[in-house]
Amino acid sequence: PSGCRAGFGARAVHRQGVLNLVPNLRARPRRAPAAPPGWPGPTDQRTLESPVSEATAPARVLLVSADEGVVDDVLRLAAAADVAVDVVGELSAARRAWPAAALVLVGHDALPALALRPPPRRGEVVVVGADLDDATIWQRAVAVGAEHVVFPPDADEWLVERLAEAVAGAGAQGRLAVVLGGRGGAGSSTLTVALGVAASRRGLGTLLVDADPLGGGLDLVLGAEETPGLRWPELAGARGRIAGESLAAALPAFDGLTVLSWDRFSPLDLDPDALSSVLAAGVRAHDLVVVDLARWLGPIAEEALARADVVWLVVPAEVRAAAAAARVAQVAASIASRVEVVVRGPAPGGLPAEVVADSLGLPLAGYMRAEPGLAAALERGEPPGRGARGPLARLCGHLLDSLVPGPSSRAA
Repeated sequence: PSGCRAGFGARAVHRQGVLNLVPNLRARPRRAPAAPPGWPGPTDQRTLESPVSEATAPARVLLVSADEGVVDDVLRLAAAADVAVDVVGELSAARRAWPAAALVLVGHDALPALALRPPPRRGEVVVVGADLDDATIWQRAVAVGAEHVVFPPDADEWLVERLAEAVAGAGAQGRLAVVLGGRGGAGSSTLTVALGVAASRRGLGTLLVDADPLGGGLDLVLGAEETPGLRWPELAGARGRIAGESLAAALPAFDGLTVLSWDRFSPLDLDPDALSSVLAAGVRAHDLVVVDLARWLGPIAEEALARADVVWLVVPAEVRAAAAAARVAQVAASIASRVEVVVRGPAPGGLPAEVVADSLGLPLAGYMRAEPGLAAALERGEPPGRGARGPLARLCGHLLDSLVPGPSSRAA
């Protein structure tokens, strides 16, 4: 791009208002560029925060700038990302906060002074520029160890994502489980809801996600089809970062569970990007996210499988069911890092659960014994696994022990 010159030990790539500086570790500027000893603005430190809750992760973003335009732009984007920002307008205070910040943003007004006497090298440094034709900004950005130079508003979307990513790793992340049927009618939706019921009984904040457009709907299994809240048709076009708490508040809630399901009228269409955004938001705001996945392993399923901490493949204890599940198991195991088999009884021919799992080349997670009265309860809209002593509840307890041992990581 215009204004980017060779010889600064970096390669510059400009996309959507973002200049990416890929450092050459062997190259360093021979001398720092000339710059004034300071920049206009107050000399006192001020700390401003975007409107975030107390539950925000302790890692914070540092903005070094006294330019009102830069501060306003960054705080606006930080609010969209639900991230707290410390705004520092004094050089010595900026140096003290520099090493510990999750991400450092340097305003173009502060850049000359920092480039004259660069702070210690670190990652996650971004310069916020104002004039794309400023030839000196690239050289000074390299001097302070910046990885990118961004130009709002063209880079707004990129910067929101970077702000969110910078602090996401510091907070507690929930676990993501995928339940997948080895064949049609295997019982994946029943197990998904029963896992949610068992998790809620333990005090775990739980989100159930229906990723099977051709299923009957998890809200129906839960008995919450009349509960108000958003369904997939309202979220199918979601892109980028979704605030986890806002998502949880907008979805139907029933008996301590949050559920994202389908309605029974809108066209059945879901983009992998929408599912990705929802799952990322879900694990930020819940202890456990359980996804009921369709057997057709297309792009949507691949997104969920790639993110899963565990995949539980439900297979009836029947020879034909095990044969049908073989291809599903093979594809799932090629994408997910951990795939286990849950065998569902009864076994008409006495086929042992261990044999089913061995035939699929996967470890056995548990055996789902037949539960008397389950079918009738589902017809009445009663959630499966509600009785704490039934076979299904015991199985779910065992599965949860293997995934989220211990108390909830989030206070109610």
